[in-house]
Amino acid sequence: MFKGIREDIQSVFARDPAARNAFEVLTTYPGLHAIWWHRISHKLWSWRWFWLARFTSTLARWFTGVEIHPGAKIGRRFFIDHGMGVVIGETAEIGDDVTIYHGVTLGGTSWSQGKRHPTLRNGVVIGAGAKVLGPIEVGENARIGSNAVVVKDVPSEATVVGIPARVASTTENKEVTKRREEIAKQYGFDAYAISADNPDPVATAIGRMLDHVHLLDQKVSDLCCAVNKLGGNVCEEIPEVELDDMDFLTAEQEAAERRQKDQQKKSQGESDH
Repeated sequence: MFKGIREDIQSVFARDPAARNAFEVLTTYPGLHAIWWHRISHKLWSWRWFWLARFTSTLARWFTGVEIHPGAKIGRRFFIDHGMGVVIGETAEIGDDVTIYHGVTLGGTSWSQGKRHPTLRNGVVIGAGAKVLGPIEVGENARIGSNAVVVKDVPSEATVVGIPARVASTTENKEVTKRREEIAKQYGFDAYAISADNPDPVATAIGRMLDHVHLLDQKVSDLCCAVNKLGGNVCEEIPEVELDDMDFLTAEQEAAERRQKDQQKKSQGESDH
């Protein structure tokens, strides 16, 4: 038990820069208190002392503002930041190293018995106010944005935002990212002048459009080569895309340069560590 408590406290230091010392974390973090209460109520639930388990969880809700059903299964190093308004249903399953913020609901969408609450795999992070509803699965290291409403499975390593939640960012092959940057520069537009930690669904959509444009360019080039081999004379010069709004182009160029500098600083910082 004490080993688990020490592990929980260390997980707070790893994920909350406001934590200053172990005594402060031990005495003033309601999210931790709610988890410790839940371990007691869950043990009572497993012993089939259902009323006592529910009464214990009710006491925990009064003291912490966090409602966790005794039947919920929670892994190691689970961290609830701030805690107030968190609701976790009976058949919810939570893996290791999961982080959720205040106002999060892991709820059900059915009145029938059986599995009706979400399953969170290891390393999931759920932003404040998000609702994850139904017997869905959130893959490992997925991110759910604040106030998102998730009603479908979330892939591993993905970031979802919105109502209903949609994938805003996924891990991408470096070659794909580099190709997108090159074609964006060719057309005078940078769809990625944002932080990788702050994904934008619009930028993601534009990135897919750039992939499509790149594919079309390749097909046209192959077609021109085939026609020329047959004696034709096409595609000697491909006209450049001309955009009249120079302010727009200048702003996009500056954004691209800023992003490149930020990436270089980040890479340099990681190498120094």
